[in-house]
Amino acid sequence: MSLSDSKLLQKYNVAGPRYTSYPTVPYWEQNIEAQTWLLQLKKTYDNLQENEGISLYIHLPFCEKLCTYCGCNKHITKNHTLELPHINCIIKEWKLYTDFLKGKPLIKEIHLGGGTPTFFSPENLKYLMHQILSMGRISEYTEFSFEGHPNSTTLNHLEALNSVGFKRISLGVQDFNEKVQKAINRVQSFKQVKNATENARKCGYTSVNFDLIYGLPFQTVETMQDTITKAIALKPERIAFYSYAHVPWLKPSQRGYSEDDLPQTAIKRQLYETGKNMFLEAGYIEIGMDHFALPKDALCEAMLSQKLHRNFMGYTPTHTPIMIGLGVSSISDSWSAFAQNVKTVKEYESIVCKNEFPFLKGHLLTSEDLILRKHILNLMCRFETNWNEPQDFCTQIPLAIEKLKEAQNDKLLIITPHGIKLTVQGIPFVRNICMAFDARLMLNTPQTQLFSSTV
Repeated sequence: MSLSDSKLLQKYNVAGPRYTSYPTVPYWEQNIEAQTWLLQLKKTYDNLQENEGISLYIHLPFCEKLCTYCGCNKHITKNHTLELPHINCIIKEWKLYTDFLKGKPLIKEIHLGGGTPTFFSPENLKYLMHQILSMGRISEYTEFSFEGHPNSTTLNHLEALNSVGFKRISLGVQDFNEKVQKAINRVQSFKQVKNATENARKCGYTSVNFDLIYGLPFQTVETMQDTITKAIALKPERIAFYSYAHVPWLKPSQRGYSEDDLPQTAIKRQLYETGKNMFLEAGYIEIGMDHFALPKDALCEAMLSQKLHRNFMGYTPTHTPIMIGLGVSSISDSWSAFAQNVKTVKEYESIVCKNEFPFLKGHLLTSEDLILRKHILNLMCRFETNWNEPQDFCTQIPLAIEKLKEAQNDKLLIITPHGIKLTVQGIPFVRNICMAFDARLMLNTPQTQLFSSTV
């Protein structure tokens, strides 16, 4: 790493959002009423094109063990009798939506997240999906995926979900080094990951993703090289190479190790560059921020055709105007409004059992929000954006350009009369660039740290 790179890291390593949405959740206007959200949803739904379809995100929160690095919403338990009652609540919530929409929505995309979806038995997962799909129509072009823990993803899990249309699995690998695994309480062997990967392919899965994390305690360049070498040997179609978000003020479990054990800024960036270079040498293509895919994978094809999309599920090749989130803490998106469910299992089940939508908060997007959302999404997916049309311009744009002149001097981007484009050097700082367009963040700088560091 050169001296200039080191200075850039020090300069731009600030707390910032990951921009899976705009506005980001901390800046939502939380007084939105359930009826407001539902009316926005219905408006978007009624204007869908014939084959446009919707996406479903289903949050399955249960985990048997606490992985101390994790920032997800989870419920730690070994009580598997909780499975079926919880699944029935998710089914009931979905029925509330289908009854409200007065029809069978065309389902284009489903993702089972967690928690640990493979905490649930294959039989219960299959039952869940049969019920969900029976209340909708299945698109000719589907993207059904689920997150699996290598230690609990059995052949029966893979066969059960594949039988109802799942062709993609994301395995939470994180790291192969035993010392790192013990520090984050996520111990799994290379053999277990290999077995899960090979079983998925035997069952007919066409895309296997590995989640890997850089910046974890005790990681070094040498251990990262070993982890990446082992990952590449299994040739997953996709790799999500995430920056560890150290937010112990939000997730107390992260206090289980000392901050002195974490790789500091320059080393952390070196870990990423090491992994990135190894992926590129192995034939992977860089996708958006922190993602890589083989050339024939749908994610890579979406990027090359400029159809790549980003939402609360991360990067996806499928863009649907509606994403409905089912389950604890799930977020729904009608493009013009957001709604998030309550965050505890007990409260969620209690509300749904009363045949009520389990909303916690939401946000109705303003005309400025919609313009800025488009530009931030373009930057996250294409590393460029423009405002050639009057409807793509708002008062925040000149402020963003002024704020980005220093980044242009640092050769991170190129400013044109009607747009900006990141340079290769600027891609690692895409979150910083997006922050210049974040009008709500600029108007209300948080008094406490809400986000992880951008580098």
